[in-house]
Amino acid sequence: MATTKIWAVKDSLSRVVNYAANPEKTNFSDLKQVLLYAENNEKTVDEKEKTLYVTGVNCNRETAFEEMKMTQEKFGKCTGNIAYHAYQSFKTGEVSPELAHKIGVQLARKMWGEHQVLVATHFNTGTYHNHFVVCSVNMFTGKKFNCNKGAYYRFRCLSDELCNENNLTVIKNPKGKTPRNIYFAEKRGEPTKYNLMRKAIDETLEMCVSYAQFKKAMYKKGYIINDDPNRKYATIRSINDKKATRMYQLGEQYTPRKIADRVFNNPCYVQEQYYKFIKPRKTYKKNKVYMFNGKFKDISKITGLEALFLLLFHLLGLYPQKQQCRQPLSPEMKRAVRKMERYSNEIRLIVKEKLQTTGDVKSYISRTEKNIAEVTGIRQKYRNKLRNCTDEELIKQYKTKRDECTTILKDYRNSLKVANQIIEDNPEIKEVIRIERQTRNEELQQTKTKYKNREVR
Repeated sequence: MATTKIWAVKDSLSRVVNYAANPEKTNFSDLKQVLLYAENNEKTVDEKEKTLYVTGVNCNRETAFEEMKMTQEKFGKCTGNIAYHAYQSFKTGEVSPELAHKIGVQLARKMWGEHQVLVATHFNTGTYHNHFVVCSVNMFTGKKFNCNKGAYYRFRCLSDELCNENNLTVIKNPKGKTPRNIYFAEKRGEPTKYNLMRKAIDETLEMCVSYAQFKKAMYKKGYIINDDPNRKYATIRSINDKKATRMYQLGEQYTPRKIADRVFNNPCYVQEQYYKFIKPRKTYKKNKVYMFNGKFKDISKITGLEALFLLLFHLLGLYPQKQQCRQPLSPEMKRAVRKMERYSNEIRLIVKEKLQTTGDVKSYISRTEKNIAEVTGIRQKYRNKLRNCTDEELIKQYKTKRDECTTILKDYRNSLKVANQIIEDNPEIKEVIRIERQTRNEELQQTKTKYKNREVR
């Protein structure tokens, strides 16, 4: 399954004026920039095979910029749309880098047979995709490429034909813009924004028997659905996000009409889960002080990073242990639950090394790096001694010392990794805590308003 897109590369009027006044400021700067992006070695090298996948069609890949520039200067067409940038992206795990690049070159020759094209295969986004940098001027006739709607549909059709020839899946009956999230793999094992929304919707559908219940439960989970009939598209967004997502982008089964049909077919007994989920939980008095069993003798004396992590665990419902376990409300806090093992390692290091601020953590990182360098040097000395040693007793001693250094290095590196994670997670934890507090305050305010309305009635 491959998706495609084409867009123009053009210079601004100011850059053209600058070019007329100063020959050093060429109006080909945008073209050069996009060519450098396509040829970026870090993006075009396959990690396994260490092979560079960049090919020039009707031009040499090393001199593509100069050849395209000469063609445009030859026909006097150096302004306006000086080039076109297109991509062709494949489904994750469906193609090899060689096949992806082969299809890209074939597509470039069929689509732009009389234009100079640079084809580059990238893997920087987690899936193989081709970039096409196309000179806008025909190298034989001097006519510019007409990038209209018909050209886009032709580009997509040619791509689908090549995918069919190579037994790759093709998107059937695409409706408008196909969201890239439907074929991108989850990066580093973390769920994407769309996947989190789908998961929340699927979980909610299992406990509701009406669309009104569904919307209320979704709000409880931290999502707002706007399906106003005056709007062209229904949208969904996290309570803490400003930008909404059109629900059809999640898939056809996640549109309001499909969701209403699905909940209507649910049996009545699923409402028990809904009422358990919606029922307001007990609130605690503001002046009540909580204490917990642990190394912290007095909670009022805790400051810095320890207090930050303690507050995070409190909002997660882990401390104090006697407290009724509360379910996180915001999607951001639910993502934090999945990082509990990582946060646990961080708080252990904070308590063990008595790290109060990020400055203390940075100092600890510096000390640990020095210790790693020192132990690495000692271990290398024992390795050097083993090379020419023939005495079996000495060999055993050297190996023992070498293994001890390796064990120490492993501990240092693990601690260094955790310390770097503390620096990395610190702003994220503060933001998660802020969002969770805001969400809980909104829920509490909503509950108070609800009871006030009941009393008025």
